[in-house]
Formats: sequence, structure tokens, C-alpha cells
Amino acid sequence: MMQHKRRNFRPKGLAALAGGFALALAMAGCSGGGGDPLASESPSESAAAGGETIVVGSADFPESSTLAEIYAGALNGAGIPAETKLGIGSREVYLPALQDGSIDLIPEYSGALLVGVDPQTTLVDSGEILDALPDALPEGLIILEASDAENKDAMVVTKATAEKYKLESIEDMAKVCDQLILGAPAEFAERAQGLPGLKDKYGCEFKEFTAIGDSGGPLTVDALLNDDVQVADIYTTTPAIEENGLVVLADPLQNWPAQQVVPLASSAALSDEAIDVLNKVSAQLTTEDLIELNQAVSGDQKLDPAEAAKMWLEEKGLA
Repeated sequence: MMQHKRRNFRPKGLAALAGGFALALAMAGCSGGGGDPLASESPSESAAAGGETIVVGSADFPESSTLAEIYAGALNGAGIPAETKLGIGSREVYLPALQDGSIDLIPEYSGALLVGVDPQTTLVDSGEILDALPDALPEGLIILEASDAENKDAMVVTKATAEKYKLESIEDMAKVCDQLILGAPAEFAERAQGLPGLKDKYGCEFKEFTAIGDSGGPLTVDALLNDDVQVADIYTTTPAIEENGLVVLADPLQNWPAQQVVPLASSAALSDEAIDVLNKVSAQLTTEDLIELNQAVSGDQKLDPAEAAKMWLEEKGLA
């Protein structure tokens, strides 16, 4: 894949324009509405508004929303009409949405996607996962080129908990799992990479499981910092890890496989031109970019995902 020198775009771009777009973003937010994001517009309304509009969905966490805005922004910048439907929900919700045409495209994570469509898979290598996905996906769905950017689930603890139990890895945690409460999304209880995987690979069975519905976001972090839970499932690119001095436990047995960001789409929805545009996005997206984008959206700047996406696209020459 194409390599490029990392450039820090936050000081010059994201921070400088945050205030200037505040009013515009507030007004734009009024049009988003509430309720079911999949019910905001019918396919016929979309077609009437702008022809073959590509609808880009996202899962219910900020990084996914930002990536969806990047995809839509790149497409619109190339003259291909696109719009977003954000915060759809978990994989169990948005995969059917792709299949029924409610959305056409969504950012995904390679390893988790493979496990989602093939729970029996044992693949953990990035290349093997990407090779296996096309045949494993439901009919009518395709993946495009994967990026170098990666974001994994991780078992995260506070520094105090790590010191108390001498934790550096999930293997260490397995020795004291029965003394710890885990906080994670409700789906974690059933997913192959969740509680079943931790039990199978590490023999880890927690004292208690607490379902927290913000996919490792502020509620999860607060529960961890307040010691309501002692372990939390938090994505590795989450700014709160560094901001709060949290400890990411190593995963030597690879309960979580490679997790490259990859566009997942309905094969009928994308032209060759659209695929080329999205592949160019993947060619430039890095893990460092994810961290910076998450800091811009979820950190002190509190940028709207659409504005953070716009700044990234301009920085990479893809606007």
C-alpha cells in the first residue's frame, strides 16, 4: 500500500476552524432529527433529491461516524452524490441494513467483520483475513481495498488496577478474572471475540458482566475511572486511554485478530468510479490519522465528525 509521511493537521486545521464552523454545525444538527437513523429518508426520496445517491452508514461510535463522513466527503468531492446515516447501531443491525438497501456503504474492521459473518474462523493474520472475506460475506456485499489504519478492541484497566493485580496482559488478568467486573457493549456477551473468546483462549470468566451501550465511549471510561467496573472493552484508538493514563493489556493469544479499516458495500450500489475514490481514501488512511481524528472529535476540540472529515480530506488532497 501507498506509504506517506505523517503530517499533524490538528493545530493548523481542526483547531483553527472549530469555532468558525460552530454556528453552521449547530444549524446542520437541527436537520438530523432523532429516532431511527435508517428511517430518515426512503430510497425514492433519495433518488428524487439527487439521482443515484450513495448512502453511507456508520456504527454507533464516533470513529465510525467520522470514517463515514470521510467516505461521503470523498465521493461528493469527486462529483458522486453521497449522504450519511450515522449511529445505526452494531454489526447485527447494519449488515441487514446493507442487504436490504437502507444503506449502501459502511466503514468496517476486517477481523471483526470476518468473525461476524463466520464465527468459526480462526484466522488472525491481516492478509489471510482479507483473502477470506470475499467468500465469507453475504451475497451482494463486497469489501474494497483495506487501509493501513487499524483499531482493535482491547481489555483496558486503570493504572491502579494494573498495579494492584500486576497486570500487563490478558494472561495476567485471567488469573484474577473472578475478582473483576467487566464493562462492555451488550453484544460482547455473545460475540465470538467477547466473553466466549476470553473464556476459550484464556480461561477468563469474570465476576460480573456489565453491559454499557456506548461502545467504549465516555460512559464506559467513566465506569472504569469510578471503579464501577475494573476492566473495560475500549478501542485502541480512543483518546481517553492516553488522556487518563489507562493501561491496555497485551493480547498474546490474539483473541482479537487484525482489524484494518475497510469499506464494506453493496455490490450493486457502487460504480467503478466510486470504488476508485474509496480505494484512494484507504490508501492514505493510517492508524495515526484515526487517533488524531478521534482526538479532534472526542477530545477537547469536540468537532463534528463531518468537519473533522473535511479537514482530513483537505489535508490529503481528497476533498
